[in-house]
Amino acid sequence: MLVIGSIVIRVDDLHAQIRFWSAALGYTVREPIDDDFALLQAADGAGPNLSLDAQRSERVLPPRIHLDLYADDQAAELRRLVGLGATEVEWDGRPADADYVILQDPEGNRFCVIDAAV
Repeated sequence: MLVIGSIVIRVDDLHAQIRFWSAALGYTVREPIDDDFALLQAADGAGPNLSLDAQRSERVLPPRIHLDLYADDQAAELRRLVGLGATEVEWDGRPADADYVILQDPEGNRFCVIDAAV
């Protein structure tokens, strides 16, 4: 059987993205950090790791893959994430009654915040 051990995001500024994603997810950094790679993990070890790989890559829109993050209080999480440097992404295809909001991290990596309370 396979399990997802880590989701890898390509980044430009490794340390800035470590700060953003650690704060966004409440993850800690596994030491040591390489010059071009860092692994973030949940403090309790549950769920997949998030790996940050400082390798230049072409940004493709729409992205072929993105994270769906579930929030019990979506509005509060949106405010918190925007305060950390995320920005909302407008999309004409989003239904008016959608339970998700599309955000992007400071480097443009997209993710959705899903209202888990619905």
